[in-house]
Amino acid sequence: MNTLPATLREATETDLPQILEIYNEVILNTTSVYSEQPHTLDMRLAWFNERTAANFPVIVAEQNGVIVGFGSYGHFRAWPCYRFTAEHSVYVHKDYRGLGISKLLLKELISRAKNAGLHALIAGVDSDNEISLKLHLAFGFTKVAHFKEVGFKFGRWLDLVFLEFLLQ
Repeated sequence: MNTLPATLREATETDLPQILEIYNEVILNTTSVYSEQPHTLDMRLAWFNERTAANFPVIVAEQNGVIVGFGSYGHFRAWPCYRFTAEHSVYVHKDYRGLGISKLLLKELISRAKNAGLHALIAGVDSDNEISLKLHLAFGFTKVAHFKEVGFKFGRWLDLVFLEFLLQ
């Protein structure tokens, strides 16, 4: 494991296999994504193309040529009156968690959201994910909703917490 600081940059299509590896590990082993089936490279490509076509960022954290994390934001809701609100996601490779990479990615997403003229960022976090909850609270996010038993994974009900950060 490399503890050197990560470099942030725009993701490219060539990064998608490594992004997919990170995302699928999260799907298969955590409750950070309320999905049970691994995604395919075609699914990640469609996601990437949708984000970039809408001028939403997809950024990666890289160390020595290895993608160690990624983050993005996109539509919170697709209706026009939500156009100033985005929902973001940050994922870190399992071997690089706890090194501050999620902080780097979240800080960059907040900066880009402000520069894009957005008004609010939303985070949807599993209620048992104390690390992500603490991260968001440390950045000034406020808990605005707690949905009880809205997901089911690993044989148990999951609660979803929404946190909000007003950018302006």
